[in-house]
Amino acid sequence: MTAHPTAAWATQQARQLLWQLESRAHQFTHLVRDRDAKFTHAFDAVFASEGIEVVKIPPQSPNCNPHAERFVRSVREECTDRLLIYDHGHAEKILHDYTRHFNAHRPHQGRGQLAPLDNPDVIPFPTARVKRRQAVTGLINEYCPAS
Repeated sequence: MTAHPTAAWATQQARQLLWQLESRAHQFTHLVRDRDAKFTHAFDAVFASEGIEVVKIPPQSPNCNPHAERFVRSVREECTDRLLIYDHGHAEKILHDYTRHFNAHRPHQGRGQLAPLDNPDVIPFPTARVKRRQAVTGLINEYCPAS
């Protein structure tokens, strides 16, 4: 996260992403990106070196990247529009917490209102007790059966 991203910064972030992925980078075949000037040939070359094809969406067509657009909309509506973020560290913590919640516990329409960690083959019995856990600094509640 940076206040003033540049092409060099974006390229370095791409290198760091592949470094963190280590041996899992070969599992990715495509990277869909917009046409921002920060994404230069050097940025694309970082992914090409790992055999990942970079695909640019057409100009002025946000619907061609619906997953990213939907995630950004969710983050804004459910998180950042409801908080006063006071510094860079606070923004990183909030976005990290929200991403963890989004990818593990938040129900998704495409999965029939199941969370990503829910098993669609299991029909849960009604539980007598439900445990509540506050996520994203108390902005969102997560519920699970109490044991």
